[in-house]
Amino acid sequence: MKVFVTGATGVMGRAVTSVLHSAGHQVVGLARHPERAQVLESMNVKPAPGSLFDQQSLAEAMSGCDVVCNLATHVPVSATGLRPRAWRVNDRIRSEGSRIVAAAARDAGAPRLIQESVSFLYADAGDDWITESSPIEVTRVAEPVVLAETHAQDFACASRESVVLRFGNIIGDDALTRRRLARARAGHAIGMGNPDSWTHVIHSDDVGSAVLAALTAPTGIYNVGAAPIRRGELAAVYAEVAEQDECSFYPRLVVKLGGERLEWMTRSQRVSAERYARVAGWKPTKDEFGADWLRPLVEAGVG
Repeated sequence: MKVFVTGATGVMGRAVTSVLHSAGHQVVGLARHPERAQVLESMNVKPAPGSLFDQQSLAEAMSGCDVVCNLATHVPVSATGLRPRAWRVNDRIRSEGSRIVAAAARDAGAPRLIQESVSFLYADAGDDWITESSPIEVTRVAEPVVLAETHAQDFACASRESVVLRFGNIIGDDALTRRRLARARAGHAIGMGNPDSWTHVIHSDDVGSAVLAALTAPTGIYNVGAAPIRRGELAAVYAEVAEQDECSFYPRLVVKLGGERLEWMTRSQRVSAERYARVAGWKPTKDEFGADWLRPLVEAGVG
């Protein structure tokens, strides 16, 4: 297949393009400027000039593609992410950008759209298992993600298919994991929420195989990730790798000051990815979070 990918140079995009190449697919990546085109070429990805917010240039770039995969994000990593305007770009990418991507894919005649999403949309469910039919809790922070999902769902019809992948929190060779590990090694707090609550995670390497499976999965919304883990257990693994006695949690007041931006990341979400395994045949290679997810960063000297 010929697959068009937005966000091809990001953490998810690199994992996806690598797996797609290995599976024999041709990958085309959106290049906003010549420097990005050079990066794509170094990844064996064919660059296509265009802008995420220009429907015509996007449609031209997508011409002849069998699948459009929208992985574009712009997630702040440092403490600046708590500033009111820090997420403006990412929110625009999810709300407006996803609408334009879906419209361009329709114009280009692409028969399938894959849209990245996140599993922390779900309402706090305590210790109960969360499936794709579980209720979501929409706040102002979550609204752009819901819009992105809606645009993808609206793309689907009798002649077109769409797959929405609700990924868990990505842990692996990415900036956020490196920052969290560095904080753990320095003895700083890394945990948020109740240590007994659940969180949903996925290794960055498994993002690629999940998207590969989405090339042929039936239209729908799917949870994608490893087994959920209690936040206290996750922090304990970071402490082990960081060679600390323990990793502390941020005080409740700090989390409260973060408002809605942090609230949805503290919900107890025991998310099941069983449906995607059953329908698409996908299973993560790293199915349980452990020290092996983090040790390569320490060995490489980047955590």
